[in-house]
Amino acid sequence: MKSCPQCKLRYPDESTHCFVDGTELIAARDPRIGTVLAGRYLIERPLAEGGMASVYIANHRLVDRPCAIKILSRALARNQVVRERFRREAKAAQQLAHPNIIDIFDQGETDDGLPFMVMELLDGEALSGPLGRGPMPIERALPILAQIARALARAHDFGVVHRDLKPDNVFLCRDPMDLVKLLDFGIARSASDSRLTSAGEVFGTPQYIAPERINSIDVTPSADLYALGIIGFQMLAGRLPYVAHDVGSWFLQHLTSPVPSLASFGVTVPPALDALLRALMAKSPNERPVDAHRVHADLLEIGANARITMPADLDRTVPDSWEPPRTLPPTAVDRWASRIVTFENMLTTAYGSNPPAASRALLDSLTQRVEQVRRLRSYEAAAQNRLELVEARERDGRQRFGFAMDALGVDASRARNDARLAQAEALDAAGRSCAHRDALRRWQTELRALEPADASSVELVAAYRAAADEAEAWRVARLAEVESAARVEEASRVVADLEFQIHELRSGLERLEQASERERTQLEAELVSLGRSAEALQSELVQAASDFCAPLRSFPALATSFSTLGDD
Repeated sequence: MKSCPQCKLRYPDESTHCFVDGTELIAARDPRIGTVLAGRYLIERPLAEGGMASVYIANHRLVDRPCAIKILSRALARNQVVRERFRREAKAAQQLAHPNIIDIFDQGETDDGLPFMVMELLDGEALSGPLGRGPMPIERALPILAQIARALARAHDFGVVHRDLKPDNVFLCRDPMDLVKLLDFGIARSASDSRLTSAGEVFGTPQYIAPERINSIDVTPSADLYALGIIGFQMLAGRLPYVAHDVGSWFLQHLTSPVPSLASFGVTVPPALDALLRALMAKSPNERPVDAHRVHADLLEIGANARITMPADLDRTVPDSWEPPRTLPPTAVDRWASRIVTFENMLTTAYGSNPPAASRALLDSLTQRVEQVRRLRSYEAAAQNRLELVEARERDGRQRFGFAMDALGVDASRARNDARLAQAEALDAAGRSCAHRDALRRWQTELRALEPADASSVELVAAYRAAADEAEAWRVARLAEVESAARVEEASRVVADLEFQIHELRSGLERLEQASERERTQLEAELVSLGRSAEALQSELVQAASDFCAPLRSFPALATSFSTLGDD
């Protein structure tokens, strides 16, 4: 791909000079700039580049919608496992459809076979930015933590564990201020898909990895909660809770070092917040909060008690990043139609009513190609409209499932918390029952030793009374044990019922995706074919225009006409 350094028009590699101003063309430093992916996405400029992928700012040229495109690096694309993880990142985030999770609009492969995904274009910075500038005030940190918890709750409800939660993967938008977007589900794991995890693999960032992940590949949502606790501590203390200098040392700290408190570092926060962060960083998953919904509810309560403005119900207050198609600006076809008129005038000015046959034939060829492009673009617009309807149905369906899942998730969270409390009560009751039973047995042994004595002895009577009291205490404790066991059974039944409903919702979302996938795939293939044909014709137009303009450049009277070509 080449471009004109003056008017910025793009040309195929075989072109040498711009037909507008005659300037020598230069090769694009990044050959992807100016290309069109999937017949729809015009890549405009680079945004970021890393070892795994390059990210570009692009525009959906059929509906004039800005977006970001992430393209997997060529080296990694050779690895089928990495390719599948990249594809799964797009699918996972797309299905979750939550205001605090980045929107994925599309995915596919470039013409040279590299996987790409199309994302919403964000304006702001990663959480690692402000963290590098020092601790955050609680008034800012608490709402951010609450939004991360909400995003995790949605992911976990739909069976997705992030597995690499860290400040670099938490994006803070500029507008609305500090709106959180959770990024990079590239190593996320679905509860229904364990194909991509091999024995011995440890994924994640050492500073934020949960202890159980170091020794096991069986990752649960609680691992994300551990990382959230580390992030929360770092936000408020301005430092990580542990200090290490290599991966092995980080692992050892997570496994063995006592969980610190913010107070021990001189950070003053409400005790409930300090306790919550310490609970999130507990070594055992069973000692952490039951789920992200519980964390979110606790954060909201802490914020309310501290009189901090907390995020509202974002599903209903933050607009979807997808917008309806806007009124399009003048298209390339319109510009070429205008140029045809200019070319006609140029031919008349240069040669009058008797132009050279070759020039006339070139102009006729240009006119025919413009009409062909116009027809292709109209077919594209129709196919895009059909695709927009399919995608709108999907978005509406995902939103409905999301609302239903949130309600069920909150209920299930309460039920899990109730079940945990009931289990603790049951263990306590069982312990008291065992203690009274063992004490009664000791009294029985003592009574047998005392029975040969005089039945009226004070010591024997006291022993019988003590044994009777212990028997009554055991009866009461045993009754409490039975009742608490019944409460555990009932709480477990409620949890099981709600989790069954959650499973059914997950299955419903999968069916929704599958139902529209074939129609969407067909329309996307049609758009790719139409787009490639139109782009090829437009490349032919550029070459034909160059051939047409070459002999006319020697006519001084056409200088004004040439200058207007770049404006068309």
